[in-house]
Amino acid sequence: MQTENRFFDDLAKVLNGAAGTLAGMGREAESTMRARAREWVGGLDLVSREEFDAVKAMAATARDEVEALRARLDALEGKGEPPVPNSYTVSPDAGGTTGATSDRLPGEPPVV
Repeated sequence: MQTENRFFDDLAKVLNGAAGTLAGMGREAESTMRARAREWVGGLDLVSREEFDAVKAMAATARDEVEALRARLDALEGKGEPPVPNSYTVSPDAGGTTGATSDRLPGEPPVV
């Protein structure tokens, strides 16, 4: 009976040693994979959360400014202010057509 107990004792010691070795290998593999993942993510040129939040706030501010400018433009256009004249347009009192289709320069009197 003692031999059977000794056999099982030796077998238990071998299995415990193997389990310890496998656990060590697992920890080493995990640390290697973590290091490689950190290296890979570091090479992706990602932004930090603080940088992302700062740019998000800047975009929101820009959006608000655009909306304010759009409202201002709508208000200015709604007042009926005359549009800026085209540089190629001749006033009707000069007797003309557009300078793009005429031989005259804008504002030049008509040739009689």
